[in-house]
Amino acid sequence: MADNVASLFRGTAAHSPSMAALARESDGVGPIDFCIPCNPYFPTPGMFDELAGRLREIITYYPSSADTITAELCALLQLPPSCVAMGNGSTELITWIDHLLVRESLAIPVPTFGRWTDQPMETGKRVDMFPLMESNGFALDPAQYIEFIRARGTRVAVICNPNNPDGGFLSRRAVVNFMDQLQDLDLIVIDESFLEFADAENDPSVVEEAVLRPNVIVLRSLGKNFGLHGIRFGYLVANPALAGKIRSMLPKWNLNSFAETVVFMLKEHGAEYMESLHLVRRDRLDMARQLSALPGLTVYPSQGNFLFVRLPVGAEGTVVRDRLLSEHRILVRECGNKIGSSSRFLRLVVRPETDVRRLVSGMEQVLYGSRRGAAVPELGTGTSYSSGTAAVDRLISETNGVGMPLAAQAAAMPSLPPAQTWPGPAPAQAPTGMPGLVPAPAPAAAMMPPQQQPAARMPAPAPPQQQPMPAVAQMPNVAQMPGVAQMQPAPQMQPAAQMMPQAPPMSAVAQMAQMAQAAQAQAQRQQAPIPAVAQAPSPAAQAQARSMQPPPQVPAMPAMAPAPAAGLGQTGMPGLRNRGLTAAQVRGRTEPEPAPQPTGWPAAGAMYNQVS
Repeated sequence: MADNVASLFRGTAAHSPSMAALARESDGVGPIDFCIPCNPYFPTPGMFDELAGRLREIITYYPSSADTITAELCALLQLPPSCVAMGNGSTELITWIDHLLVRESLAIPVPTFGRWTDQPMETGKRVDMFPLMESNGFALDPAQYIEFIRARGTRVAVICNPNNPDGGFLSRRAVVNFMDQLQDLDLIVIDESFLEFADAENDPSVVEEAVLRPNVIVLRSLGKNFGLHGIRFGYLVANPALAGKIRSMLPKWNLNSFAETVVFMLKEHGAEYMESLHLVRRDRLDMARQLSALPGLTVYPSQGNFLFVRLPVGAEGTVVRDRLLSEHRILVRECGNKIGSSSRFLRLVVRPETDVRRLVSGMEQVLYGSRRGAAVPELGTGTSYSSGTAAVDRLISETNGVGMPLAAQAAAMPSLPPAQTWPGPAPAQAPTGMPGLVPAPAPAAAMMPPQQQPAARMPAPAPPQQQPMPAVAQMPNVAQMPGVAQMQPAPQMQPAAQMMPQAPPMSAVAQMAQMAQAAQAQAQRQQAPIPAVAQAPSPAAQAQARSMQPPPQVPAMPAMAPAPAAGLGQTGMPGLRNRGLTAAQVRGRTEPEPAPQPTGWPAAGAMYNQVS
């Protein structure tokens, strides 16, 4: 296979060669498939055995009419047959939607499923592509999308929820509001092909809304959810007029006998199907965590059964794809041919843990391996993936090239001492050697006017009665003070009074600074901490002060680097964060759940997300 990998990809009109073509090149055994997004846990082995036993009958005879198969599916989903049209895969339905219902223009966020951009262009329609920004984790802002549609005068709007390839998700409320705002359009299509794998909310589907609205179609896939891409079947839900218009144009026998057999089998396997969705959600979270440990790799939050990842700096997606296939027999989806994406991105289908371990191992060898043949070029001496070009590239990408003023500010301060956490000038000697004192007063004193600053190394007078020493020992830990541990560097220096809203009067601060400096000098002479000063705190206060741990050492550069948005998870790069990987964003199961016990097949709109 190694010699023919490149030609296999060049010789196909699709994004990847078929599994049959790959199997023919490798003695009849295909690679591990991280490319085609289907359910690895359904159908069950028993269902496959039943299909195999009926193979001769299935392929010998004509199927029933599409109306018969559709009626059976609607009985399972509790939908009126007049509102449903079944197609030979969702692509057939997209084709007829374009031919019959798109007159002049269609809007679609990109990157997305290629048929939503390619199909209308093939028939001469204007396609208005709304770019999903990497700086926002490829999340769709419905309000901005609506403004874009209005500005362009687009007549048809499409939303894929979750979106393919990034897995971005909109809540049901957001989608309904989107439809409300665009009631005057010719058509709104909500593509829910991967919604069964989402678990961000219990009931995210808008199929019930589509039945009641005059200009809404909801598109659903069956092959992806049931792990049966080869059968080619899907359906749409709309009001009877829209659904009937599509249904009237479909061939009498557009659904094959395999599709009919599976649809009539489903009523006996609702519990197994629900359990398969829970397993995929669990695997999604585990797979995201494992991939995030790879240096320089960015994993984006997903509600689909796939993960969108960005390769480290210097890695070319086609090279990584070809080497994974030829050297490790792993097939991945390289996204360079998707509008709005590039060859730096891969879409990786969620698979069981044993397969994921093999993927991670293969990517480690291809990306970093022996440096000589690694897909990621070796960085300069003394650097690693937590600095150098990888960090620069990530900072640029987070603003889509707009720039990051704080990065320039951080780069201009290489000599900042690690212990200095304040944006003001450092004192002559930081009072770090005295137990119970935190470095906060010293910068405040250093920022005082010259005439108010205390003389260096003067004996410390006893503090006034209204400002006893125990108040110093009970000051909060630096990490707990607002504006210190989580403080972001500000373009302009803030006054000391703003940074310490509860600071004592300036004269008391000055006296405390003098005491700290004197204590530091004595500690250095004796090489031991000073046990007490005038009006020392009680033993309990001293013990509390000694137990207060100093804040973790913060290197100057990472401390000044811009922080990511809240809730974003870690990458494998120290000091950097990517656009994803928290349990709330990449939702999933940390352990298998007991299979539900439904009385029948769950209804559409409530069948997919029975989560506690």
